[in-house]
Amino acid sequence: MTTEAKAERHSARAWRRYVPAALGLAITVAAFAALGSMVHTLTLDQVRGAVNAVSGLDLILALVFTVISFAAVSLYDVVAVETIAPGRVSKPVAATVGAAGYAISNALGFPLLTGGALRYHVYKSGGIELADIGRIVGTSWFALWFALAIMLGVALIVDPQGVPVFRDAGPVVDAAIGIILVALVAGFVVWLSGGERTARFGKFTLPLPSHKGAIVQLVAGIIDVGAAAATLYVLMPADTVDSFILFALVFSVAVVVGVASSAPGGLGAFEATIIASLGLSQRADVVAALLVYRLIYTLLPLLVTVAGLLVVEAVRRRGVMKGPMKELSRALEPMVPPATAVLAFGGGLVLLFSGATPGQEKRLDLLSDFVPLPFIEMSHLAASFVGVALLVVSRGLAKRLWRAWVVAFGLLVAGAVFSISKGLDWEEAFVLVLVAGLLIGFRHAFYRRSMRGLFAVNWSWLAAVSATVIASVWLGFFAYRHVEYANTMWWDFALSADAPRFLRASVVAFVVIAFVGLDVAIHRRTDRIQRRSRIPDDVSPIVDASPNTNAALALLGDKRFLFSPDKRGFVMYARSGGSLIALGEPIGPPEVVHDLAWAFRDLADAQAERPVFYEVSPESLPLFLDMGLVALKLGEVARVDLTTFSVEGAKKQDLRTATRRAEREGLVFSVISREEVVASMDELRAVSDAWLEMKSGTEKGFSLGYFDRAYLSHFDMAVLKKDGAIVAFANIWRGANKEEISIDLMRFLPNVSKVIMDALFAKLMLYAKDEGYKWFNLGAAPLSGLVDRRGASRWNRFGSFLYRRGGSFYRFDGLKSFKQKFAPVWTPHYLVCPGGFDTAKVLVDVTTLISGRPKQDS
Repeated sequence: MTTEAKAERHSARAWRRYVPAALGLAITVAAFAALGSMVHTLTLDQVRGAVNAVSGLDLILALVFTVISFAAVSLYDVVAVETIAPGRVSKPVAATVGAAGYAISNALGFPLLTGGALRYHVYKSGGIELADIGRIVGTSWFALWFALAIMLGVALIVDPQGVPVFRDAGPVVDAAIGIILVALVAGFVVWLSGGERTARFGKFTLPLPSHKGAIVQLVAGIIDVGAAAATLYVLMPADTVDSFILFALVFSVAVVVGVASSAPGGLGAFEATIIASLGLSQRADVVAALLVYRLIYTLLPLLVTVAGLLVVEAVRRRGVMKGPMKELSRALEPMVPPATAVLAFGGGLVLLFSGATPGQEKRLDLLSDFVPLPFIEMSHLAASFVGVALLVVSRGLAKRLWRAWVVAFGLLVAGAVFSISKGLDWEEAFVLVLVAGLLIGFRHAFYRRSMRGLFAVNWSWLAAVSATVIASVWLGFFAYRHVEYANTMWWDFALSADAPRFLRASVVAFVVIAFVGLDVAIHRRTDRIQRRSRIPDDVSPIVDASPNTNAALALLGDKRFLFSPDKRGFVMYARSGGSLIALGEPIGPPEVVHDLAWAFRDLADAQAERPVFYEVSPESLPLFLDMGLVALKLGEVARVDLTTFSVEGAKKQDLRTATRRAEREGLVFSVISREEVVASMDELRAVSDAWLEMKSGTEKGFSLGYFDRAYLSHFDMAVLKKDGAIVAFANIWRGANKEEISIDLMRFLPNVSKVIMDALFAKLMLYAKDEGYKWFNLGAAPLSGLVDRRGASRWNRFGSFLYRRGGSFYRFDGLKSFKQKFAPVWTPHYLVCPGGFDTAKVLVDVTTLISGRPKQDS
């Protein structure tokens, strides 16, 4: 496939990545449009009155059911962890993680889908791998869906006429379906009692809980969904719903619709589904019940979680943590960034909703005595700008970004000031100052200085921000629905002109979103490889002292360097996509390698990048496995023992024939010094250009050298000449103490000799042997030596298949056959990187980095 065809194919598929965000946003818009028609006769005063009319007993019952729901959620994780990874995390910690994680993800977006990522960050600190974390989440999902099946089955048996979709099927059919659903779940539990069971989905396996554990999770699931539904049920007016089972089913559907929308917490979509399904339009008491439910079930658990995190942080700073408390602190620490992100997002929401609703007339009159009207108007616009900015920046907080922390803190303080200067709204100013104070308390959690986008905004997050702004605009139109619209409203400036202020603020909000979207579209990360840059003076001495010839790639000029404090060693690396990719192990004395490797991993973490070590020897694997990384075998490296190398003997007949034929064809071997290389650079360039044209290829980079005058001037050159002209060359890498010698670029003119490569390698090896070198490094054979057996990893089996079947495209087998002529010793080498889904991203980043066309000198 041509490059143009690939580009067209990529462009044709690119739109698919935007579909989920666009679909979610469409659901949000449709939900608010429907919600508008369902409450168009109501006013804010009516809703406020209905909220004040909610009885204290109903509030207490709602609080009790909320506690019951979160207690049931905590059991999900306890049973799942004991089933999948017993003993890794204590039961109290698992329960706390389950409940606290649910509170945070419930505020970000209903936790049915969003809890997995949060659990990953929490449980990996306990040494649980990604696959097992996926199984923990999957086991919880089993409990949830089986609980819903039980509830649907019971509803069909008890009240079939009340269940949507099944109303027209007939009572006998409804009862039969209900009995079948209940029987299937019961049968599944009985099946689990027969011993250890495992569910298989292709290559993925999911250990299932014991029948006792399944019963516990099933009961927990029913209690969770039932108690969550009951929280809203007790707040609803008494005459709205006859059957609690029916209400619980409607509640479950509303949750799923909320998840599908882009709005955080399913804002709007959840409420519209409840009202539409139960036929409760134009009811202020129903809207009030939904608002109070949001406060009790969504906001209150989040505040309790944040308070708990503050307590843990205070105890941690005193340094008196021991035993379970220390384990709990380590488990809860990853929750700090998303919790503060939710709070910052909530601060933005407060500012937007305040700007969309009328100010208090008495406060505005008092404010006007001290502040001129233009300043009040500008403060209102500025508060809306800060509100949208907080929504945008909060994703950076979730990613632990330092700059997001700084900007969010500044925005919260500014928002508090504008809240006072736009209408003496001291309540929201107090909330914003409180959130700013929490940011100070959790300062240590924000240490990453990512080189990518300013605040890690992507299209999905931008859709969530847009959905939130849509919600605030909907609220404004609802509040001012009785105001007659006119074009002159845009220029109406008066203390009582709340509606015009809302319209202008809405424009500001959407303009901010448009600019952020434009920035996301234009400044997507495109740097693939660092081009020619100045090489630090400390690099060359370290390269010269290294017995590893690959250290010479540090002189290529396409890498960055992380030095040890004493400048005795370095890590050479480059950034690609979302990865920091180090080439091999750290270069330097053995005593600095360990600390340098960990320093690089910390650097990647601080910059919110994936740490990757490319081409690692098997001897170094324990170091990287201790970092929690995984190793993928890339292939094998061929090294020739020069102490025993010879072109004599039956097995070396081909090499002996090649050297003799080369001599008959007038090819003369020699090694020219660096000074001669510089003088012959134009002649070498002509050979290189002819070779590239013959191969129809382009220069690579990073782990392979390319033709660059500054780079090649560092090395001696092995050449073959014919009639005094260079027809083939290879730059020579020399390891310290004559431990190893190797070559990098090996290029020749076409149609000179069929044995030119064999002759050059054989002559150079004999030369190196005479010089006293121990090993000749022939480089790697990609994908060589990978295992293709039933129990092997998917990477090994795929790589082995590609090695066997991809020969016609990549000549993997031909490369190994050529190197096999020299009877080398084969040693595996590895790619070390984060596991799970990150591995696939790393493979793309590494491929992009190596294949990126380096800058060539003229």
